[in-house]
Amino acid sequence: MTDGAPGADARDRERDELLGTLARHRSFLGQTLNGLSDEQAGASPTVSELCLGGLIKHTGNTERVWIDFCVRGAEAHGPAVDWSTIDWSDPGATPGAAEMFERRAREFAMLPEDTVAGVLADYAAVAEETKRIVTGLADLGVTHELPSAPWFEPGASWSIRRVLLHVLAETAQHAGHADILRESIDGAKTMG
Repeated sequence: MTDGAPGADARDRERDELLGTLARHRSFLGQTLNGLSDEQAGASPTVSELCLGGLIKHTGNTERVWIDFCVRGAEAHGPAVDWSTIDWSDPGATPGAAEMFERRAREFAMLPEDTVAGVLADYAAVAEETKRIVTGLADLGVTHELPSAPWFEPGASWSIRRVLLHVLAETAQHAGHADILRESIDGAKTMG
């Protein structure tokens, strides 16, 4: 995909390398579900509450939101939350926050309606959408202001390139978590 502009080949190479590396780490993460039952994918075999199916759901949802951010900016993250009003001793009691925290808890769990096949199919759909969107973007240097949140510097902006690096780091980190969970379930190792 060259547009004839100077540097187009380098931009295409960068895009291909980012997408290829992300695909590789997605593969490591998805591989941790190979051969597991729905029940095993929902098990929390360590002191953490994490389960493999929930970890992949979370990683897919995170990627979906960040790639949407590349197109729509901060509104992709949903309605603004006034973080200063949250009572952290009981965050669910804060109006609007209860739904956000419940949605996040559901994202990390294998729900009764979830299956290994369904979780992996959704993750594959996220990957395809990411590839479609990122391939269609002309410039990875385009920036959007980040949503208001305590973990972002006020007024900070990220480029699409920075978002892709963040998604890649998040995926790689969770692939490592998933390796530990899988090994705890049945001794299988993704890379060992």
